[in-house]
Amino acid sequence: MTDAYAVREAVEAADREACFAVRREVFVEEQGVPQELEYDTYDTTAVHVLAVRADGLPLGTGRLLHGADALGKTGGDATVGSLGRLAVAKAARGLGVGAALVRGIEDTARERGLAAVDLHAQTHALGFYERLGYEAYGPEFPDAGIPHRSMRRVL
Repeated sequence: MTDAYAVREAVEAADREACFAVRREVFVEEQGVPQELEYDTYDTTAVHVLAVRADGLPLGTGRLLHGADALGKTGGDATVGSLGRLAVAKAARGLGVGAALVRGIEDTARERGLAAVDLHAQTHALGFYERLGYEAYGPEFPDAGIPHRSMRRVL
């Protein structure tokens, strides 16, 4: 497998379907998250970001909620976006795809005038996000039966 990939906003229907396919592989199949919890109404208004290999194979995805959609996840602060649904296909792990997706989502947040990005990290991934400049806050909480912590990075 080549390491050559690009990160882009998923605008076309085929790109969005690729995002959903990666999420299904990682969250539904690998982690056992119920499909009805994985896909939600935010999927229609979120900005989806896709990492895709040069030959078109989707490697990873994530999404950014902003504006009214993010308020419930950011403590009501309209200047903060909410990064979520970050998933990297098993075959692409260890290539830097996750970090590239986070940076792509942060760029998207900046383009929309946001000052910070919040996320709910699975506790096993705290170190990954800390290395990217995120700081944990608040208590641990369950989401889809998986322990999480809130984290934030000022842009």
